[in-house]
Amino acid sequence: MSSRAFIQRIRRTPQPSTPALACSKLAICVLPVAQIAIGAVYLEDCPLQHYIPIYLIVVGVFGLALAVLSCLPCAQSPERGPLDGPSTPLGRVCAAWSLLTSLFLFCWFIAGNVWIYSIYEPNYIRNSTNAEPYCDKTVYLFAFWTTTLIYILLALSLVGGCCGLFCLCLCGQADPDDNI
Repeated sequence: MSSRAFIQRIRRTPQPSTPALACSKLAICVLPVAQIAIGAVYLEDCPLQHYIPIYLIVVGVFGLALAVLSCLPCAQSPERGPLDGPSTPLGRVCAAWSLLTSLFLFCWFIAGNVWIYSIYEPNYIRNSTNAEPYCDKTVYLFAFWTTTLIYILLALSLVGGCCGLFCLCLCGQADPDDNI
């Protein structure tokens, strides 16, 4: 199979059904909504690092905005393929906004890593007699594990991608008698 035919075949992959797409988008929105809710409820409950609840709220809002942005019709032009890029001015604006939002989320994620991991195993106990700073266990552990989950998913994606490339290399090798 030539590379041109392979690329044409990739472009003609079947699209999932509308209910499947809607369910996947709703599932993706669950984590940002939970981040916003926990960050808002525990906004004043982490004086040791007061940016952690703010980090959760902001990452939740922008993650939700990115998920909603991907649902808009301007995100993909139907007559062009996903590798061709947007064709309309509105599509280009949508793509630029998505890129800027993703860049901001990446930078905010790095800042959140510093805030969360720099106080690892904080004092969870709120004590009215002792003025020692604390961080509520719920908000800290939620921020810690959602951030760690991103690293776990990234590692799984890298391992899966490497395995996929390895399989493609093994399966794609031409036999000596193929005259390629």
